[in-house]
Amino acid sequence: MSHGSSAALRLLEQARCGDADSLGLLLRKYFRYLNSLSRGHIDERIRMRVSASDVVQETLLEAHRDFQNFVGTSIEEFTGWLRKILFSNLASAIECHVLAAKRDVRKQHSLDEKINDASHPAGHFAGRLQAPASSSSSPLHRDESLRQLTIAIGQLPEAYRQVIQMRHFDGLSFAEIAQRLGRNPGATRMLWVRAVGKLKNNLPRDE
Repeated sequence: MSHGSSAALRLLEQARCGDADSLGLLLRKYFRYLNSLSRGHIDERIRMRVSASDVVQETLLEAHRDFQNFVGTSIEEFTGWLRKILFSNLASAIECHVLAAKRDVRKQHSLDEKINDASHPAGHFAGRLQAPASSSSSPLHRDESLRQLTIAIGQLPEAYRQVIQMRHFDGLSFAEIAQRLGRNPGATRMLWVRAVGKLKNNLPRDE
């Protein structure tokens, strides 16, 4: 048995006798080991959402809290017990964040369908926004419609004006608008929906 293993076993024995300081020292010895395991097993789909060290910290806190439930006597058994807690926490993190990401994607697809659906109020009004001057009505009516539209856009809050301008006059995609506004694409779509709704309310009813 190596010196490190002997020291760890001594701490384990003292911890089993109720020495809280020994338990704390023992758990700290395993941080780097567990962190390496966590980094190697954490799912790529949640790597940007979950820190490996956060999962390890949670594991060590649980191990400290539940140490009275550990029934082994060897370092190998203790290490296996820690791994079991770690992998359980990793599985929970994957389930939580991957399912949350899937829900976000479903919401985004649902919103995209509404945006592209001419029968939906937002989609219908957006279609009319695209080319207010291309109407088959008289030039005088088109000029008046454009004037009213300009006034209505000018009455919008700045963020609403920006997203309307970029989407309908600059022809930018939601991803491009999101980048310019410093938002994520989903939030940008919701901002656009609210902007279109507000703009519609600002226009005369016969428009």
